Amino acid sequence: MRIFKRFLIYGIIGLVLEVIFTGLTSLLNGDLSMRGFTFLVMMPIYGLSVFLEHLHNRIRPFPWWVRGLMYLIIILMIEYASAVILACVLGDCPWHYTDKLNVSEYISFRMAPVWFIAGLGFEFLHDFLDELPFEI
Repeated sequence: MRIFKRFLIYGIIGLVLEVIFTGLTSLLNGDLSMRGFTFLVMMPIYGLSVFLEHLHNRIRPFPWWVRGLMYLIIILMIEYASAVILACVLGDCPWHYTDKLNVSEYISFRMAPVWFIAGLGFEFLHDFLDELPFEI
């Protein structure tokens, strides 16, 4: 039950953060409405973060930049694999990167700093959930 609860927490937080990120990105691109969006299929993809908890516990002794690089690589692999699976199941992947740093339009190395920071941010959320006086 704990894994399911955390799966939901990570999934919902991921959706909210993506809407905020895309809204701020649209503002930087001149859209004063700050239109943010996500795809509902992202909920279970972000929820998979629950499986990074074990990794986080094992790599705690490493320097922050090594941990950040590890998360970056894993997140890019998950994003790419998710895109391939969704393209097979749905007939198309909901997102398409079109910048020069994209790979098959499924991932973009332009997003590397975002995923690096997101991975380290995950550590804080994981520790926060572990320190709560009740189990989640």
